[in-house]
Amino acid sequence: MSTSLLYHAFGVKGYHQSAIQFEAGAVIIRIEQPREKLCCSACGSEDVFSKGTVARRFRSVTIGSKPVWIEFAVPRVRCCRCGLERQVLIPFAAPKKSYTKSFARYVLELSSHMTIQGVAQHLNVGWDLVKQIQKQHLERHFSRPKLRDLKRIAIDEIYVGKRHKYLTLVLDLDRGAIVYVGQGKGEAALTKFWKRLRSSHAKVQAVAADLSPAYSSAIRKNLPQATLVFDRFHLVKLLNEHLTELRRELHREATDTLQKSVLK
Repeated sequence: MSTSLLYHAFGVKGYHQSAIQFEAGAVIIRIEQPREKLCCSACGSEDVFSKGTVARRFRSVTIGSKPVWIEFAVPRVRCCRCGLERQVLIPFAAPKKSYTKSFARYVLELSSHMTIQGVAQHLNVGWDLVKQIQKQHLERHFSRPKLRDLKRIAIDEIYVGKRHKYLTLVLDLDRGAIVYVGQGKGEAALTKFWKRLRSSHAKVQAVAADLSPAYSSAIRKNLPQATLVFDRFHLVKLLNEHLTELRRELHREATDTLQKSVLK
């Protein structure tokens, strides 16, 4: 197998293929790293000497329906510059992972068309591996969204069970994206958000929230220039509660005081 095919098909660049085997319906591709390309993973120095190898296998993209494994005897080197002894870096796989970066990209591509269980069955891997890859992708791209362009936001809390109880969410109303998740509810849950918002220099024009005094106080203190809007759901709910109480008072007055028979 050529080095060009290794790179373009499996994302493995700078290695030589030494053997190909077929084992239990899977394709095993053995690769080697040229001695002149060995360097220290800490300081990058090429002044190193070998201290043996550690055999590892990495799951890669499939060939048809056949699983493909990249087998690599990872060199362990001692650096003459910094004195550290460790394995060399593996650019085609993330640290402490048993799959290649190209395999992770393939999983994410399939995930846009299939369920987690479907992807796992198609690739013959555990569903927890597929979920882990999706979770890492979401954390890498969406864990700290940019706040600079925020104009209109909404703040509310949700109940997530006895263990975590409440989470406070901040939503970008223009994009429909959640930009912050805080533990608990109330003013304390938004402390980190206000700090990030100030450093982003965002110019928030309006904030939608419920009728909680804690949220109202926090918004007026941290965004005094923004318009505070009470969301429609809570306003309608409050209006209905007052109408219900008024109806009950009128019923009690009609039946008890005026001794009239009226519909409840």
